[in-house]
Amino acid sequence: MDTIIFATGNKNKMIEIRMILADLGCKILSQKEAGIQADVVEDGQTFEENALIKATTIADIARKMPEYKNAVVLADDSGLEIDALNKEPGIYSARYMGEDTSYDIKNQALIDRLEGVPDEKRTARFVCAIAAALPDGSTEVVRGTMEGRIGYEITGENGFGYDPIFYLPQFGCSSAELEPEKKNELSHRGEGLRKMRKVLEEKLESK
Repeated sequence: MDTIIFATGNKNKMIEIRMILADLGCKILSQKEAGIQADVVEDGQTFEENALIKATTIADIARKMPEYKNAVVLADDSGLEIDALNKEPGIYSARYMGEDTSYDIKNQALIDRLEGVPDEKRTARFVCAIAAALPDGSTEVVRGTMEGRIGYEITGENGFGYDPIFYLPQFGCSSAELEPEKKNELSHRGEGLRKMRKVLEEKLESK
């Protein structure tokens, strides 16, 4: 395994991915950097199903490119589950209120929907399922989570997406107020990537 292609065009996500997988010792490319263009229809009913759909679709394209025939293709599907809102926005997190709607608007809308809901019932979690499509045709999928609750205001500049409203009681701040290294240590994506790194290392050792 000398190349990992991650099925995303999100620059912020790629920064996190490269930080967490840096010590694997292989080239890590985004889908765009690998020259793969594809609009994947994410019609699964769970985070895991959507991650697998993305990974296998991009892998099918990559296998036709000689330089990537032995690449590992990773994909994630992540989102926010708010217990008081029946786990919304869930798998529709990126599409909540429309993909072109700014997260400032999305975040404020969620805060408004929780008006009057007390702290103990504002529980929420970030979920990240990461799927791998391996050169031998097999697949693996893991899940990472980060527990917290929804805050009362938008705070913090370090994160993206729903980070500014995701409050971590143990730190007294939102996940957008954490330093990037600390966020990677705690985050759903960080947990998922570390689990996937272990899976990949075990696969390599067994060869």
